[in-house]
Amino acid sequence: MLHESVLRTLDLPVADRFEAWTQQLGHTHAPMDLASDRAADYRGHQRVIGLGDVTVWPATFDHLVFRRTPKLVRQSDPEAFHLSLLLRGEGEAAWGRQQAAYGIRDFHINCSSRSYEITTGPDPVTIVGVEIPRTLVALPTGHADQAIGRRISGREGTGALLAQFLVQLAADTNPYRPSDAPRLGTVVADLVTAVFAHAVDEDVRVPPETHDRTLFLRVKAYVHRHLADPELTPAQIAAAHHISRSHLYRLFQTENASASATASGCFARPQDSPVIHRRRPPSVVRTCRRGFGTSGMRRPATRCHARGSRPS
Repeated sequence: MLHESVLRTLDLPVADRFEAWTQQLGHTHAPMDLASDRAADYRGHQRVIGLGDVTVWPATFDHLVFRRTPKLVRQSDPEAFHLSLLLRGEGEAAWGRQQAAYGIRDFHINCSSRSYEITTGPDPVTIVGVEIPRTLVALPTGHADQAIGRRISGREGTGALLAQFLVQLAADTNPYRPSDAPRLGTVVADLVTAVFAHAVDEDVRVPPETHDRTLFLRVKAYVHRHLADPELTPAQIAAAHHISRSHLYRLFQTENASASATASGCFARPQDSPVIHRRRPPSVVRTCRRGFGTSGMRRPATRCHARGSRPS
């Protein structure tokens, strides 16, 4: 099981809840001024999952206004990107004149080095947050910053891959060992890099290893969507991704031999990943089917509260 820390404001005296929540989010991301119309009896629940230098934090919380001022940026800047996958509720953000609104399955992207104001809707929200050092986003200088403020869909493309990974991880960390954490962090960093690259410029060249790991996740997601097709073959899979069959086999051989790739993507537990024989690779379809059969992909991502209810 991965190491987690948990804050549940209902475990605290009423008078201490909002201050504790403010301190916790300041520690998780960066110092902020927070305000809420429910501050008198604030309800929030956050889990913090450490993946090496990357942090993933599922949370459900009451209405909140986040303000990170230029003064706070000057005082403390961890130089990290923040992403929030919105699973319930709504929100909006402003960076001076730049504004964006977010709905369910949208990604909000921010950075600790910029001032901003974020406001959630009147009802509680559920998110999966990610904190990732700027240095782990493998894009040319200046390109990654262009993703800030963009609303990126978690329903399609690379955004869907990242969303699926985060939701699956947040649902259950039990299959993973503490030693898997840095490798899972590498997968998150690769997917974030791919999402940023797609958002700002599809021609931006990402490192080859990042491209291959992202392609591997795309292939496995494709197989998952077509599990019921008895005619699914390696040739069909390769054609759908515009690669040769030999490239497909090499991809699976490399990914299953790599520690960071066998952690890939919460699609299969590392201990369940089959080893591909060097001389005669087994069926890629069978490999994927076996991985998906043990992944628990169909389990609900989080236990969301009823619409309009408050976090417990």
